[in-house]
Amino acid sequence: MPEMIWKLVEISIIIALLIPMAAMLVWVERRMIGIWQDRLGPNRVGPFGILQSFADLLKILGKEDWIPPFSEKFVFVLAPIIGAVCVLMSFAVIPFAPDVGVSDLNIGLLFFLAMASLAVYSVVLAGWASNSKYALLGGMRAAAQTVSYEVFMGLSVMGVVLLSGSFNLREVVLAQSDGWFIQSQFIGCFVFLVAGIAESHRLPFDLPEAETELTAGFHTEYSGLKFALFFLGEYLGVTLISAMSVVLFFGGWLMPAPLDTWLPPIVWFVVKIAFFILFFILLRTSLPRPRFDQLLAFGWLVMLPLALLNLLVTALLKLMEVL
Repeated sequence: MPEMIWKLVEISIIIALLIPMAAMLVWVERRMIGIWQDRLGPNRVGPFGILQSFADLLKILGKEDWIPPFSEKFVFVLAPIIGAVCVLMSFAVIPFAPDVGVSDLNIGLLFFLAMASLAVYSVVLAGWASNSKYALLGGMRAAAQTVSYEVFMGLSVMGVVLLSGSFNLREVVLAQSDGWFIQSQFIGCFVFLVAGIAESHRLPFDLPEAETELTAGFHTEYSGLKFALFFLGEYLGVTLISAMSVVLFFGGWLMPAPLDTWLPPIVWFVVKIAFFILFFILLRTSLPRPRFDQLLAFGWLVMLPLALLNLLVTALLKLMEVL
């Protein structure tokens, strides 16, 4: 019973930290983009504009939570909830530190991939239930993009599974005590990051919600709290992909000596996640958006061969006991 109470407390703390962090990431992104583009960014509400995101949140929550009369109302309301819940569920298997983590599943990596697969229902159902041409086109794009890049994401992590001998994410981290997997799995890491950007619909792969073509894509008809849930899912998705990249390829909470004694393990984990989040933000300011056919062709003609090659070479070297 005490263990169950502790788990409930741990879950509550993680959720209580993740949701405000998503709001803070909006400010971080706007501030960083302002710096890189040599302009001010948010700087009026609070010190350095830090309260701008909370002002925007209050504004969104204060808007009318409108449901279009021409929509499929139940599915329309359900869609954004599915996306936010799937992302939050994925954090259950993330090992934040040696003794910090909600669940130590033996199939933690498979659970993450399953939640990523279920999250596509959110945007597909949102596009269909809106009964709008722009939203439907965005939902169809999201389905094609997400289903395609899920294949490459799954293949990219198989090399890590071969090297660690486990789907348990905590064991994957501990298997990197002699060296991070990025040393031998840099191709797998590249494929995983690209697939993660496509899965989270971030620039330059934000084609399901391309404003210049589809006004807002699958969430064109959304407002108020439901729109905020889509925003929450997107920024939590960026954090999730960053956390998984750290766990799978960059040693999780592990650091080489003597750095491991400078800060607690969970702090090192957060620092690594912050680095990847800034990387995602920098991509947004650096790369143009491709056409949708170019995105799919890049996946099947470049990402798939790279992922298969990485898996084949890793398996061969593992059999030869080189790795």
